[in-house]
Amino acid sequence: MLGLPPAVRIFLCMHPIDMRKSFDGLAEIAQSYCEQNPLSGHLFVFSSKKYDRLKLLYWDTDGYVILYKRLEQGRFRLPRLISSESKSIEIDITDLSALLSGFNLLKVKREHRYERLVPV
Repeated sequence: MLGLPPAVRIFLCMHPIDMRKSFDGLAEIAQSYCEQNPLSGHLFVFSSKKYDRLKLLYWDTDGYVILYKRLEQGRFRLPRLISSESKSIEIDITDLSALLSGFNLLKVKREHRYERLVPV
């Protein structure tokens, strides 16, 4: 579906946005609301107030890319915030694929797996 380099982080903005926003408006939200640099090469996911539309913003070395998905029926089921201080959460590509495919991320249970810690 989406071929992203492993170093790309995915941030899900937890506040619904006005879907009329385009490149610069979404970049401003990523900067001010999600507190991330939109030029970092990471992917930002924004939802509409009805949760039936998603916009993805990505900086591709020489310009922004926007992907837009509108559901004809139903709505996206986004995870809820654990803390009211968080304005965005980081998800992985598996979660993003599941979200775009219609899975309810609130009900999906991820089994604990071994994760090798890389020394800093």
